[in-house]
Amino acid sequence: MKKVVMAYALLMATVLFAEIAWQPDLESAFDKAQKEQKVVMVMVEGEHCRWCKKMKYRTLGDESVEKRLVPYVTVKVMEENKKAVEALPKIDGVPTIFFMTADKELLESLVGYYKVDDFISFIDSVEQKVPLKKQ
Repeated sequence: MKKVVMAYALLMATVLFAEIAWQPDLESAFDKAQKEQKVVMVMVEGEHCRWCKKMKYRTLGDESVEKRLVPYVTVKVMEENKKAVEALPKIDGVPTIFFMTADKELLESLVGYYKVDDFISFIDSVEQKVPLKKQ
């Protein structure tokens, strides 16, 4: 029981202190990206997807990943939100992450769960295509 309580406390601390500034919807994200001339990172997740949860809390919740995502506009979309999904490139499973220009041009996509080091390598490949303005 003590381990369960500790694991829950750790999970809640991760949620409370996460530094990624998620936009409320796609429209807001792309509007902000247009105004600030930034790249958009879209995470598509499923309501009951355990790999999506692991991606959010283990990988995207990692401090080094959070720091790397500061220059991006980030938004989460539920796979079940058909209207939002229609506005995105084809989704072959969840979690899916799209890196897109403010004009909705696809730069890179990633399907599945990735560990921190692998995800950071993926961010590196995006930044080779489009140099970002650091904040």
